[in-house]
Parts: sequence; structure tokens; C-alpha cells
Amino acid sequence: MRYEILGPLRVRNEDTYFTLQAQKVEIVLTVLLVRADHLVSPEQLMREIWGENLPRRAAAGLHVYVSRLRKFLKLPGASGDPVETRAPGYVLHKGDDQIDAQIFPELVDVGRSLLREQRTDEAASCFSQALALWRGPILGNNGDGTGVKGPIIGGFSTWLTEIRRECQEMLVECQLQLGRHRQAVSMLYSLTAENPMCEAFYRQLMLALYRSERQADALKVYQSVRKTLNDELGLEPGRPLQDLQRAILSGDMHLMSSPPVMSDR
Repeated sequence: MRYEILGPLRVRNEDTYFTLQAQKVEIVLTVLLVRADHLVSPEQLMREIWGENLPRRAAAGLHVYVSRLRKFLKLPGASGDPVETRAPGYVLHKGDDQIDAQIFPELVDVGRSLLREQRTDEAASCFSQALALWRGPILGNNGDGTGVKGPIIGGFSTWLTEIRRECQEMLVECQLQLGRHRQAVSMLYSLTAENPMCEAFYRQLMLALYRSERQADALKVYQSVRKTLNDELGLEPGRPLQDLQRAILSGDMHLMSSPPVMSDR
């Protein structure tokens, strides 16, 4: 069985997907998956479900949600009950099942090591596999339109989002090293729109454009990020961006120093 929480939660059993319709049961399963093979207390689960303002019968409600979850996980072909009641709480035993949110950072770690070893093509493949697992934020907007999550789900989601951003940056770095500049440009325009305060993506975009013989467009990117940072934060771009702008203006050939290993044309 495979649990997929990098997006709207779903469970895959062989070739069939199953989803939960009850939001609070979905939250319970997500927390238990995030803490798979570790004890989660009722107090932690209740805080994830209701926040600080617990209803009068919160403990009884939680008992009902765990019972519904156990029924849901009795999928065709599934063996046993993965949710154990262990004082003072619950444990979801992963066993041989897979959780995409655990596979994702493992793939990123492998890709990072390959990149350090200058096995760039293999690293790019690893990063691409990791990003392909990502279908959206955990629990989306939590189903209530507020985007509010408890400390366990919220913290885990923030951690994964940061790893995803690093993975995207390293994938682009691989593309630049492999000479796939035009492919990188397309990806980076989307990344800068998604992360308007991330200077690293703007730096990579400027470099990819310059190496694609688009010097004017590279300089326009600098003006755009400078305006964004000034308007939003009252800041100037950091030193790396400023240095890159000056190098582009002077036509510094050192910017082409990473020789293309594979053309993207």
C-alpha cells in the first residue's frame, strides 16, 4: 500500500486510489503518517483537528475519527490494522507500505550526493523524480478555506516546502551545468513567479538567459526583481545579483565558464 500526502491525501492499493471524504479523519491520518512508527498523543491529534479551542467532547470525537480511520484502512487486500492503540496514544505502523513524503526527501538527498560527485545527469534525473511526486501542499488549504494547520502538519509542510525549493534550485543548476539553458529559462520563469522573493531563482534565470544569447532579457529580469524587492521590502538585490548584473553589462565571458555537456537545442 502507498500513502500519498504530497497533495490531497489519497491511498493507493495496487492500481486503485482511495480518498477520505471526512476532513477531520483525513487530518488524523495525515498526522499519523507524518509521525509514522512513532507514538502520537490524543492531545496532539486534538490540537491538529481543532486548534486551541477544543470542543467539550473532543476526546470522544477523536475516538470516533480513529474508529472511522481504521475502517477506511481495511482496504481490499490490506493485511491487519496499521493503527495501534498504545498508551497514551496511537501509532501507525508503516511496515512495508510506502509514504511519498518520506521518499521525496530521500530522493533529494541522493540527488544532492550525486551532484557533489559531479554526476550531473544522474542528479538531474533524481531531482526530477522527486519533484514528480509533488502534487500540491499537504491537505491543500485544510479543507476550510483558511490554510490553517496544526503544529505537526504545519511544521512538516514547511520543512517539505523548503526541501522542494532546494530541489528545484539544484535541478536548475544541473540543467545549467549540462548546457540546457533554454530548458532552464522556461522552468525559471515559473519559479520566479511562484517565489517572487527568492533571489537564487532570479540569479539562475539571468544566467540562463545570458547563456541563451538574451542579454537584454537578463538585464530586464534584474530590473524586475529590484523593483519587487524595493516595493515589497524596501531592499536592494543582494550582492550576488548585483555582481551578476555588472558582469552581464560588461559581457564577462567567465559567465560562460561552465562548458555545455549536452546541448538543449
